[in-house]
Amino acid sequence: MTFKKKIIKNLLVQHLLALVSALYIKLVRATSIITEKNNESPEFFWKNNKPFILAFWHNQLMMITYSWKSTSKLNILASGHSDGRFGSIVAKYLGSNNIPTYSNKKIVSLKPIFKLLKHSNYIGITPDGPRGPNQKVSEGVIKIAKKSQVPIIPIGFASSKFKKLKSWDSFMITKPFARCAFVWGKPIIIPKTCSENEIEDLKIKLENEINMCVNHAKKEINA
Repeated sequence: MTFKKKIIKNLLVQHLLALVSALYIKLVRATSIITEKNNESPEFFWKNNKPFILAFWHNQLMMITYSWKSTSKLNILASGHSDGRFGSIVAKYLGSNNIPTYSNKKIVSLKPIFKLLKHSNYIGITPDGPRGPNQKVSEGVIKIAKKSQVPIIPIGFASSKFKKLKSWDSFMITKPFARCAFVWGKPIIIPKTCSENEIEDLKIKLENEINMCVNHAKKEINA
């Protein structure tokens, strides 16, 4: 590991960088106009204290907190490595929680997710994260929804002013004084009896639904 990477992965440095990142995101929110469409989808669940899984692309993670209008916090799924830890610090500054999915032995554990859903909490998942392929739904979110019998609600985001990083997901950095839009999709129920072949079809369905929301959001801001 290079000296630069060691510095970046230092917990104190990560807290400092996370604070700067959170302040920048708050600046963007304060100077930008954000519109929402189809938010009757989540409002039904919020009002009736019913859980759902929020699904959005990894490159739209920066502004996702500002789609959230419930007093109950959004719990965003995070990997257990240093990138996930950095994201969890930023999320806390912005009023969300992150859920690490690795134990000390680096074994993936989804128990925290099912526990939260069982107690009517809300989960946010980037179905193409944490490492891609970009904007391709993995089976994880489908199987979580199947086992928990909690619906998935897709959401898309667009901004009139942004920069894309040269990362695996082309991460979107929204700039200040932007016109932004969130567009919610309809709840998707995953049958408890669905087969492996049906899971593949449902992956494509969710992928298409998220992309439709993103395209609708772009139209809202004439992007």
